[in-house]
Amino acid sequence: MKAVHCEVLLICLLFWASLISEINAASKQQAFLCAQWTKCRSKLIKCPKECPKVKPDDPTARKGCFVDCNSPKCEAHCRNRKPNCNAPGAACFDPRFIGGDGIVFYFHGRKDEHFSLISDPKFQINARFIGLRPSGRTRDYTWIQALGIMSGPHKFTLEAKRTGKWDDGADHLYFTYNGEPLTVPESHLSEWRSQDDNLVLERTSNRNSVTVTLVGIAEVSVNVVPVTEEEDRIHNYNIPSDDCFAHLEVQFKFWSLSPVVEGVIGRTYRLDFENPVKRGVAMPVLGGEDEYGTSSLLAKDCPSCLFSPSESTAAVEGTPAMPFEPVNCSSRLGSGLGLVCKKIICSQTATDYVSVKKQGNPTG
Repeated sequence: MKAVHCEVLLICLLFWASLISEINAASKQQAFLCAQWTKCRSKLIKCPKECPKVKPDDPTARKGCFVDCNSPKCEAHCRNRKPNCNAPGAACFDPRFIGGDGIVFYFHGRKDEHFSLISDPKFQINARFIGLRPSGRTRDYTWIQALGIMSGPHKFTLEAKRTGKWDDGADHLYFTYNGEPLTVPESHLSEWRSQDDNLVLERTSNRNSVTVTLVGIAEVSVNVVPVTEEEDRIHNYNIPSDDCFAHLEVQFKFWSLSPVVEGVIGRTYRLDFENPVKRGVAMPVLGGEDEYGTSSLLAKDCPSCLFSPSESTAAVEGTPAMPFEPVNCSSRLGSGLGLVCKKIICSQTATDYVSVKKQGNPTG
């Protein structure tokens, strides 16, 4: 009986896949079918004309189609494919963060040191800070130069390469995976996947912009940029002539966080977190250098770090996932928890999330 049921289900899936393929071929706007276990079960959702594809053909396009099969309206909308430095989850400039609670804060750290930005039983993301301290300053000017991502067996790094003079025509990103250099062709939408498909690296422009996805867990959008002459003049950084301090603009989006998540920005996603920064001041600073400092880009040894590869499965099973249902998905920074109002289509099995795909595009 179970075998017959599976055969019927397979036939239905093949029928719908064929139908969607025909629709996508006949129209410039992609369409996606929501799975049975989502709120929008079996509903066919079409991308807007303003962003007809999940992965736009134009390498300069900043937005792509996003289909949310768990939204009340069951519709697609356009969203940024590159970091938005003025939205929750952002870590940009020197460095300015916008927490999951929508509150802006600065975390200066220290130059040439490493800090945990997010530490969760399932994964951890560290950052290396670069910087300088002009004469007469009491602290370093700092920027995020590299990210180290750990999840299960995966150890991935991306960094902005040191460069004296910025060249828009050159790629300033460098990647490693499990200790080995990783090359991704300089082409819009070129992609690399880990063997188990749980880690995905995709270029969102020909050069200097990528998205890293931990499937079902998190998405990290990254640009690499220099400190401009204008920024140097306004802030009096005293940038040397032989180093433009290439650094990262980053935005995090999360689909699965534990309620005990830690890290410089991770803590702001906790339901019990009360942000202590002073409101209304020009530069609200949130500390934590000693609490979140790590010995290297891929170390999990900070006092508040939670990630443990050998214990992550047991930790996740023993700790309920943070609830997403009550999140207010309005676009205002002060609303909701700053969590991404989306769930990758998931199967109702012991595994967490299964992304259902057709022609390489997410279906929800």
